[in-house]
Amino acid sequence: MEQTYCSDCKGFTAIVSDHSAGDAICSECGLVLEAYSIDETSEWRTFANESADNDPHRVGEKSNPLLTNSGLTTKISMPKGGVNRSSIGRFRKIDTPDPDKGLIEAFKAIGVMSERLGLVSTIKDLANEIYKKMEDVKGSKGRNKDALMAACLYTACKRLEKPRTMKEIHSVANGATRKEIGRAKLDISKHLEDSRDEGCTKPVEFVKRFCSNLGMSNKASKAAQEAVDKTADCDIRRNPITVAASIIYMIAQLSGERRHIPDVSDATGVAQGTIRSSYKDIYPHAAKLVPAWFANEEDLKKKLWSP
Repeated sequence: MEQTYCSDCKGFTAIVSDHSAGDAICSECGLVLEAYSIDETSEWRTFANESADNDPHRVGEKSNPLLTNSGLTTKISMPKGGVNRSSIGRFRKIDTPDPDKGLIEAFKAIGVMSERLGLVSTIKDLANEIYKKMEDVKGSKGRNKDALMAACLYTACKRLEKPRTMKEIHSVANGATRKEIGRAKLDISKHLEDSRDEGCTKPVEFVKRFCSNLGMSNKASKAAQEAVDKTADCDIRRNPITVAASIIYMIAQLSGERRHIPDVSDATGVAQGTIRSSYKDIYPHAAKLVPAWFANEEDLKKKLWSP
């Protein structure tokens, strides 16, 4: 129990709080030590016996700046019976529809998608913001909502430099096709100025996560990142994710922790045949790409698969 100094008792005593009056009272002598204090905590009260109401709780949601009035509203639920039913009914007749209902549902869906992908809250919040902007400019009219939400997540991940592959985004899109998500991405780029100049995703942005998925060491992961960075100077016309997967396979052969093509395919989502084909394009550049501190020319000749 909290203690404070009581002038009558001439010492520290336990205090009792009267929340209804806002008083702090000395438990020894009854002196009111503080009056009209305000309790700023949430009021989680339950009215279980009030007119057989289905929802006995009396507490609201946290504020959300993306919603009308920050999402702070008062709603009156209709009890099943009791003396207050008729009077409450009169107020319900003038109750207006919630203008944010669609946004709230979308934000919840984006939250579920984010959770399934293991994304941090900052990415989820940015995806919510992008979705709200698209709604404001009517940029999503006629589009599949699930596809738009998935595209918002894809864009948010990319903008915060935590990219996810289209395959990963598609896996949580509630049935929306990749084509629909792709169209929604184009809509976002078209209508939102801050999304137009994001540029192409770089292979290195995926490498660290893919190496982690494969359980590779920090040394191998660093070598893969350096090798992928150097591909920009080579004429390798491949999808960034495919390049990342092929480089990881190359580095895995050179390290003591060998990973086979099926393992790399499972970790990256790139088809085994695509990895083999891309590896053939990258192999001639191996001496230039692989860091010298990780493997020398003799290692490249002995350990790398020669297509």
